[in-house]
Amino acid sequence: MPMLHGLPQQFVQSVVGPVFRWSPVRSVGRALSQPAVCWLAATAALVGWHVPGVFNVALQSEGWHIAEHSSFLAAGFLFWWPVINPASISGKWDRSFAPLYLFLATLPCDALSAFLAFCGRVVYPSHHSGHPHFDLSPLQDQECAGALMWFWVTIAYLIPAVVITVQMLSPSSVGPTVRLQVDRRNSC
Repeated sequence: MPMLHGLPQQFVQSVVGPVFRWSPVRSVGRALSQPAVCWLAATAALVGWHVPGVFNVALQSEGWHIAEHSSFLAAGFLFWWPVINPASISGKWDRSFAPLYLFLATLPCDALSAFLAFCGRVVYPSHHSGHPHFDLSPLQDQECAGALMWFWVTIAYLIPAVVITVQMLSPSSVGPTVRLQVDRRNSC
């Protein structure tokens, strides 16, 4: 939705608005914004593009490389939608599910990262022919990549989960004050 603010207002009102109000588009949007669908899309993009054959195709073809990055972007938008805008999900969800959702998202990333870090062989044949970085062998480079991926994915999901959890556990600035005033009136 924020991207719509960058488009001409007349275009948004006359073209984009009617398209978004069209019943089939709304149905597809509701289906795509379900947390399970969003999680599966992100997981499929991550794991699918790390399959060695698919990975090598994306390295050899500019079109497939663009498709890879486009699918990461689309899956990323879908993945974060339930976390950023939980009210949009049929009114059934609130932010309390977000820490669990984010934790579950770390699992396929952790499994892939651990595999890359600890498998003991170079997974992608194209890495044998690449230029060495920092005097690392291809296997050492892959192990470092797996470890970095493991660390940064954990941080990327842990920070929002902690922020959301702290927000959920923090007392509301209005609620307790109002209750305290009501309690004092009743006790006097």
